[in-house]
Amino acid sequence: MGLHNLQPAPGSTRNRKRVGRGQGSGTGKTAGRGNKGQKARSGYSRKRGFEGGQMPLYKRLPKVGFVSKVEKPYVINVEKIKAIAALDEITLESIKSVHKLQKTVKRVKLIGASAKELAAKIKDDAVTTSGK
Repeated sequence: MGLHNLQPAPGSTRNRKRVGRGQGSGTGKTAGRGNKGQKARSGYSRKRGFEGGQMPLYKRLPKVGFVSKVEKPYVINVEKIKAIAALDEITLESIKSVHKLQKTVKRVKLIGASAKELAAKIKDDAVTTSGK
């Protein structure tokens, strides 16, 4: 067996029905389209999702989904992780050395009561505090 002699199984295929070829064919005159109406005319095509004037399903359902392009910072509570407060200089790399962070983290925000006092130690734009 090869690609050159492949054939469909016997009886699995039929010839296409030719419409509009005389009254004796069974699909003559109106060619199976019925009488009058939009669907009986030539060139008719219905829009995808059209439901006969009823509000289509895709418009009846609520809109869902939105993904913000703004990257939110990883939040660390300084009260719970004392090692960050003990650092001399606070940078993203120094935080990663004392606290396990994912590789995808690009910004860190320090929160907590003592976070305002750490603002002077921060030497990296990627690290911010909640204090003003």
